[in-house]
Amino acid sequence: MRPGPYLRDRAFSVAMWLTAALAAGGVLAVLGQGVQAAALAAGAVCLCGAAALSHGYLRGRRFYRDLERAACGLDRAWRMAALLEEPGFLEGRLAWEALEAAGRAAGDEVAARKRQAEAYREYIDLWIHEIKTPIAAAKLMASDLHGPQAAKLKGELDRIEDYVEQVLYYARSASLVRDFSIREVALADVVRDALKRHARYLIGCGTTPEIGVGPETRVWADAKWLSFIVGQVVTNAAKYGARSLRFAASEEGAGTSCARTVLEVSDDGPGIPAADVPRVFERGFTGANGRAVGSSTGMGLYLVAELCAKMGLGVELASEEGRGTRVMLSFPHDRRRAEAGIPAKAAARLTKP
Repeated sequence: MRPGPYLRDRAFSVAMWLTAALAAGGVLAVLGQGVQAAALAAGAVCLCGAAALSHGYLRGRRFYRDLERAACGLDRAWRMAALLEEPGFLEGRLAWEALEAAGRAAGDEVAARKRQAEAYREYIDLWIHEIKTPIAAAKLMASDLHGPQAAKLKGELDRIEDYVEQVLYYARSASLVRDFSIREVALADVVRDALKRHARYLIGCGTTPEIGVGPETRVWADAKWLSFIVGQVVTNAAKYGARSLRFAASEEGAGTSCARTVLEVSDDGPGIPAADVPRVFERGFTGANGRAVGSSTGMGLYLVAELCAKMGLGVELASEEGRGTRVMLSFPHDRRRAEAGIPAKAAARLTKP
């Protein structure tokens, strides 16, 4: 709180003090007490007014300064009252009590929403657990069927299972629970597992994968989560018309604290329009290609970015319309950097020709 705004706020009080000073001096002058007595009386009144204003300013300055800082720097404003000392003047106490009441109400609301979210997540987990049973039974019955229609039925069951799994990972991505376990895994094995799980869909779309990842390449990640991430990238490429997929691994920044292994998944699909590239990791964004396909949910790449951030991995996407798309997953060699809170990178850019 600066003196200028404080005085402007109390302009009426200042005017009254000055009026009182002039009146006191005028009365003494009229009574014949002389100019010096009149000036002394006016000065005394002004001095008392200045002292009162200064006292009020100094008393409230600390509280309002702390209040302003808290309002500007606090992410959750409803916690503001807990960070401020209760002031000793009336206006400050009223403001502090109002903040405290609002904070309690907001805290109760946040707690209630957390309980609702946790209950919803538990319901989703239970629903997924239950829905897997009829899916598994349907797949078992379909295994005895043969012919083109049977193949289509099996493919649709695979898609249903994939969507159910997507729901599970979405629920986990929005949770604070650490449902993953970081271990050193063979990158090629994870890629093969993801391709095997989506083999029927890739065959149906006419997409051929090429794995250029050696068995010696090992990264730190949760194998199950990483397999899901790769699966989302793979099915995304096949859905939009890619005929070939290539997996390649390389190391960057060797010998430095930023050393990492990068898995690049490139396709020869139609690419992404330049206007859509910066938004591909947004939740629910489908873009021009998604609207053309009609079955896009806009959740695949969003989940990829969310799960990578959870595990401390980086994800980037580069694309050019008509020339294909590349998705790069980066795995830091120093897991301590990721676990210390260094943010994972999720970025998309237009590939330069």
